[in-house]
Amino acid sequence: MSLGKFLLLIAGTVVSFKKQIKYSLMKNIDIRILLLYVLFFFVAACSSTKKNKQAVAVYKNAVIAKAADEEPQVKMIEVDSIELKRFYEHLDSSRMESLQFELVENTITILKNTNSVLPIKNLEKQHIAYVKLGDTPNTTFVTTLKKYADVTEVSDINLVRLQEKLKGFSTVIIGYHKSDGLWKDQKFSEEELNKIAFLAQNNQVILDVFASPFVLSSIKVIGTIEGLIVSYKNNATAQVVSAELIFGAISAKGKLPVSISPEFKVNFGLSTEKLDVLGFSTPENVGVSSSILSKIDVIAQKAINGKMTPGMQILVARKGKVIYQKSFGYHTFDKEIKVSNSDIYDLASLTKIIGTLPNVMQQYDQGKLNMQTTLDSMLPIFRNSNKKDIYFKELLSHYARLQPWYPFYKNTIDRKGKPLDKYYRKVSDANFSIKIADSLYLRTDYQDTILRIIVDSKLLPKKEYKYSDFTFMILKEYLEHVTGKKLDVLSTENFFQPLGLNNTMYNPINKISKNNIVPTEVDTYFRYQTIQGYVHDMGAAMQGGVAGHAGLFSNSMDVAKMMQLYLQKGSYGGKRYFSEKTFNDFNQCYYCAEGNRRGVGFDKPQLGSSGPTCGCASMTSFGHTGFTGTMAWADPDKEIVYVFLSNRTYPNESINKLSKENIREDIQSVIYEAIDDSINVK
Repeated sequence: MSLGKFLLLIAGTVVSFKKQIKYSLMKNIDIRILLLYVLFFFVAACSSTKKNKQAVAVYKNAVIAKAADEEPQVKMIEVDSIELKRFYEHLDSSRMESLQFELVENTITILKNTNSVLPIKNLEKQHIAYVKLGDTPNTTFVTTLKKYADVTEVSDINLVRLQEKLKGFSTVIIGYHKSDGLWKDQKFSEEELNKIAFLAQNNQVILDVFASPFVLSSIKVIGTIEGLIVSYKNNATAQVVSAELIFGAISAKGKLPVSISPEFKVNFGLSTEKLDVLGFSTPENVGVSSSILSKIDVIAQKAINGKMTPGMQILVARKGKVIYQKSFGYHTFDKEIKVSNSDIYDLASLTKIIGTLPNVMQQYDQGKLNMQTTLDSMLPIFRNSNKKDIYFKELLSHYARLQPWYPFYKNTIDRKGKPLDKYYRKVSDANFSIKIADSLYLRTDYQDTILRIIVDSKLLPKKEYKYSDFTFMILKEYLEHVTGKKLDVLSTENFFQPLGLNNTMYNPINKISKNNIVPTEVDTYFRYQTIQGYVHDMGAAMQGGVAGHAGLFSNSMDVAKMMQLYLQKGSYGGKRYFSEKTFNDFNQCYYCAEGNRRGVGFDKPQLGSSGPTCGCASMTSFGHTGFTGTMAWADPDKEIVYVFLSNRTYPNESINKLSKENIREDIQSVIYEAIDDSINVK
């Protein structure tokens, strides 16, 4: 339904209501009052924009006035349908969507927040379940919840069995989803009331009502419910914003439009803390043109049509809000499985800044490293090597004369390219325990061989910028040496769990469904199988899939969270992971004068005509790219996060058409073209 028709419908409903029912009969506020309340705030939101102030002035045609006894009365003012039409013409669909987001953000109401259960924090300590009530869709709500944390959907018609399934969960979110309509027949069934009472008695419960607040009047156990939210409507926007509120992306601002009990009177509503976590909105609400941003779709389709990659995920965030998140294409060119936003890709070298670097930054933040720390003091094995005097700053700036790459796997295959029995077995045992693919296990002691090759390798003759995987392979050894923990455990404990990176992991093959893992290659030179769920990089595979330079799998949302953490200089979700100074130290280009664009661990914009970005990103921006066709980039100047994930190496890595055609860079260029702060609706 168009906006004009929607507003006229409300106006007509009110006029009809005036004729049919006397004000004296309005002992209990019904749906029409609430519709007026929603209309009032919608008009207020619209009139806050410069473009629409004059256009909507005439529409202050319905107000809710409060009598001395607090029983609302309706005051009618004539509606001018011609002016209403003019108002509608001032709004395009994107602006209407933006205003709807703003409206919902300002109206969703928290009625209870016992022990500050809202917003949910300390995700590493949480185990969250979701139970659905009602008979209408909840997909958007659940999908958005899962973008913040690991949320498990639990159901059972038998209460005892349901509670048994909920054992071990720290919080149970109950969503009550009813058809919008005119809020007719919106009430809890006896079965639902019993379920709420039972769950509230046995669990920490957050009840989120996507319906009229009047439905709450039938609940007799509100006192046992820790968190109580009224989201009013069950549309997609309300479901997204309500999930944002639960995890602190927005603060609660809404007030009840009516009294529903002596405890919850009109204008009652609790406020909550806003956390610095990614939220969701429309492009216009953060000063970005959605029409220009839509050009990304065309570029993405160009890449797929040109068989540069079977599929991809693309995400754009600005000012802490995800404004574009889409998936394109399929897992493979066979077009059997479509790419979804929850699927995970092999990040390749994005592993360096998503998994390894943040742990290194914490070591630096704690004073265990500085820019002048030498390699021999980081790892004793380098004390008598030609690399002992390499500074930490040089090492992470790819300015240490290290070899760019070494084909470790070639030492373990025969002349025909087949794995040698000396190094591999088809079945694991104590001596062959490093799994590198299905039915292929490497010698356990080969880990020492890999490190020894790096230690003994020759240095390049000239001191210049030369990108090398050795840097982050060394950093993995350092982190495991000083912490006593394996890199995957360290990353999970320090970052992935507390940040809610629930789709980020090493070796996903035995952890999630294979259908959610995008394959990277049909290997015809080493492992001789489709590489899916095992890391593509051969050196990382020979380290059991957990390496400093490669090995991570993730999706665009999780990668964006880590980039937002960097953008916020070490803070996310109300928790500080490292200091602003540490981030600033690492985001410096120390050797730009020598023609080396790199930061400390981060890649930086090109100094000349070619490089990793569109050429339009600021010099304060930072990020990284990956061999499998990935890119993550953040720009503090424009508050932008951009993530691009693909499997351009499938079925083989021979020609990097994705790079040759500048697909990632062209998409980044569109993002900057779309920025226009003059269109900010808020």
